[in-house]
Amino acid sequence: MKRLGAPRLDPAVFIRANLPISAVPSVPEIQLHTAGPASGLWRLAGRGETDPPPYWAYPWAGGAVLARHLLDQPETVAGRHVLDLGAGSGLVAIAAAKAGAAAVTAVDVDANAIAAIALNAVINGVNIFAVAADIIEAPPPETDVLLVGDLFYDPALAVRVMAFLRRCQAGGIEVLIGDPERAYLPQAQLKRIATHAVADFGATARRKAVQAQVFSLAYNIE
Repeated sequence: MKRLGAPRLDPAVFIRANLPISAVPSVPEIQLHTAGPASGLWRLAGRGETDPPPYWAYPWAGGAVLARHLLDQPETVAGRHVLDLGAGSGLVAIAAAKAGAAAVTAVDVDANAIAAIALNAVINGVNIFAVAADIIEAPPPETDVLLVGDLFYDPALAVRVMAFLRRCQAGGIEVLIGDPERAYLPQAQLKRIATHAVADFGATARRKAVQAQVFSLAYNIE
């Protein structure tokens, strides 16, 4: 007789039960379901080669710096349509909604992230349209502002993302990037507009914060 595999977990049920709600370091206005040592996250995230890493379960510095910037400078998105690319937990999307964006869409390739975004939006009292999709090979979306946090951690992905951002810029979309200057961030193509000290996932007790940056795309590249 074939041995049946374990039943698929409902991500929303699992997140509610195993990822406690806590304020985001450096962005205490926002609370998120966040994984801890006892969360048993592997049970939901999977262990196969095609399973996306559970980046959505933690706040990262690029998202934190973008969220901090939007809350401190709400005019950046107030009254505008905003799309958060690689949204993860929804931290940046939630900050945009709190800052007064007219409509916020959060996009991530991981369906578990979409479940987390829905729960986190409710916690923070905001409305976000969340969709599981890979849109970086698609035409530019219908939006005014594109927000991108922590997507320059892999060389191949960084090239694909930057090509997409250039197409969006050419289509009249304002692009803002949050990043703690990771290795594959194409800084020569960017203009720094803000710096904040924020916590990053994996920070040690001795290093509670990193200097992360908010960038726009430069227009003139030599």
